[in-house]
Amino acid sequence: MIHPNDDTGDTLRRLEAQGDNLSRARDIDFSVVFPDSLGAGEFAEYFRKRGYRATIQHAQVREKHPWDEIVVKHMVPSHSSITDFERELQETAVTLSGYNDGWGCFSEEGGQGL
Repeated sequence: MIHPNDDTGDTLRRLEAQGDNLSRARDIDFSVVFPDSLGAGEFAEYFRKRGYRATIQHAQVREKHPWDEIVVKHMVPSHSSITDFERELQETAVTLSGYNDGWGCFSEEGGQGL
């Protein structure tokens, strides 16, 4: 499959190179970071009410945005579905001073994480 030349396309190509069947749905973790626990908490509640799993951790991976939120969506990992959901996350996160910080999932064939 041909994927756009961006971070999401690069990750999908790596999954395919590992023998992953990208037509199989799986849980995908989307990371969104926030400067404070209040924003992270409001964001988590918003997505939990919509049926997603959302966990918050004070990870301090990003100095000015130390609160890391993982929103899990069960989906087929296509470029369009991932970028559409990232757009939805970003539109909500920006109202709380947060931003997307990537996504990842486990390979369905090899069981290796990315």
